[in-house]
Amino acid sequence: MSDDLSKRRLGRGLAALIGEMDQPLPVGEPQRAVNADRTIPIEFIARSARNPRRHFDESELQDLASSIRQHGIVQPVVVRTTSQDRYEIIAGERRWRAAQLAGFTEVPVIVRDVDDRTALELAIVENVQRSDLNPLEEAMGYDQLIAEHGYTQNDLGEIIGKSRSHVANSLRLLKLPEPVRDMLSQGSLSAGHARALVSTSDPINLARSIVAKGLSVRDAERLAQADIHMQLNPTLPRREEHEKDSDTVALERTLSDALGLDVKINHKGTGGHIRINYRTLEQLEGVCRLLEQK
Repeated sequence: MSDDLSKRRLGRGLAALIGEMDQPLPVGEPQRAVNADRTIPIEFIARSARNPRRHFDESELQDLASSIRQHGIVQPVVVRTTSQDRYEIIAGERRWRAAQLAGFTEVPVIVRDVDDRTALELAIVENVQRSDLNPLEEAMGYDQLIAEHGYTQNDLGEIIGKSRSHVANSLRLLKLPEPVRDMLSQGSLSAGHARALVSTSDPINLARSIVAKGLSVRDAERLAQADIHMQLNPTLPRREEHEKDSDTVALERTLSDALGLDVKINHKGTGGHIRINYRTLEQLEGVCRLLEQK
């Protein structure tokens, strides 16, 4: 029962536990300061190894440090107590890092003494709301909550305010090999490019080709579709690789994004068939629930 209550509470967003500090403001409205519980010496605060965010752009940190020197820290860092006079960051590591660059010796904090699970949930919610995570970091955060705390994709969608298919599509990125993940983390590939490569036979070389040629997501999907077509029909001549028209490819992508699963359409004349690939019973049950709602 306590788990359900926790999920419902977190489903209302980050403001449920730490106030309105991370809710978007109307366009043109200046950022409002949030009252801190106290100020803490910066050396008493440590980053969390569980923070899903791994990459911090140095130039952006320098820009934030300059702003902090001029205006101070408007939004406090959210921390939890780890021992006497020692704290761990829940949300706001970027502000904490920039404050150090700005030469601050103390930072304002909001103290929320929560357990490991709730701390991880809050970190993910804050970063997703701010769009601070790259697609791979977001996927790894979701995967951590599923692996360590037994959340389903539906649970995560409610917590972060996203659809279940968004969560499922994010998790698909973890199936990619390490070199492709690196390109995704560095921004060479977008999430759309990367999703197109998940089911291909050689995602590494295809990813390199996409980056080298500067292909669009639509072009990447065509390239991936040709590869998958040859996997399914290895005896067919190469000339059939590009038979599928752009409208069909676009529809496959729309259905794949909606379901969070790989969808293939084979259309000839006035008929054809749709294939939905699933890997777990949970994914199958999700498709069945969607069909039963219609």
